[in-house]
Amino acid sequence: MSEFEKLCEIVARLRAPGGCPWDREQTHESLLPATIEEAYEVAEAARARNDAHLREELGDLLLLVVMHAEIAREAGRFDIHNAVAEVSEKLVRRHPHVFGKSDARDSGAVLKQWEAIKREEKKSDSHYLASLPRALPALMRAQKTQNKVARVNFDWTELRDVIAKVEEELDELKRAIGDEDRPAIEDEIGDLLFAVVNLARKCKLDAESALQSATDKFVARFNQLEDELRARGQRLGDVDLAELDEIWNKIKKDRAR
Repeated sequence: MSEFEKLCEIVARLRAPGGCPWDREQTHESLLPATIEEAYEVAEAARARNDAHLREELGDLLLLVVMHAEIAREAGRFDIHNAVAEVSEKLVRRHPHVFGKSDARDSGAVLKQWEAIKREEKKSDSHYLASLPRALPALMRAQKTQNKVARVNFDWTELRDVIAKVEEELDELKRAIGDEDRPAIEDEIGDLLFAVVNLARKCKLDAESALQSATDKFVARFNQLEDELRARGQRLGDVDLAELDEIWNKIKKDRAR
């Protein structure tokens, strides 16, 4: 028995009569928060380049995949083997340059080929972006949207045009703020964020990862600021912005050395 088969049997036993009461109570819906959380924990471990943590989190995510499949099997809908077979067939079908006679060799050609095959498979979808998941985080969904339309040539060729778009959206936001038009402000902030995501994409960066890194950097600096206040016998909330800025700028300067 392979380790994967062993995992499937363990999950089936946990869900069976006489198994674990908690596991038996779970449904697809009840497992969704944990499934999403584990996917993010996989991402965190991968970004940290922590192999032990990544191995553990991949196992936790796989457990939830097997659990979802077991729930479906019990209802007579499908089982894990159907899911594995389907994804295997899809990989072969969408990689004709490996398993067939396509001559696509660079990554750009491969992605365009993938999209063409996917569109052919999903002829029932009336629009090109119909398969775009709405449940994705906003930054990730924006970049995925931009990546997909770029594959059908809806994309700027020059980086300066993307930068100009960011500046244009910022100017429109400033005007909306000046007019104190809250609906317009929200709309323009959304447009600005979308344009910035596009700039990240054109710079061959992942916007979600870039924002995550920026947030991590801010948290680390704020923790240092809090430590400095404690060393001075002060507390957050009792210090004015001018002093906080002084400490913050010193932390930034020290880290830049």
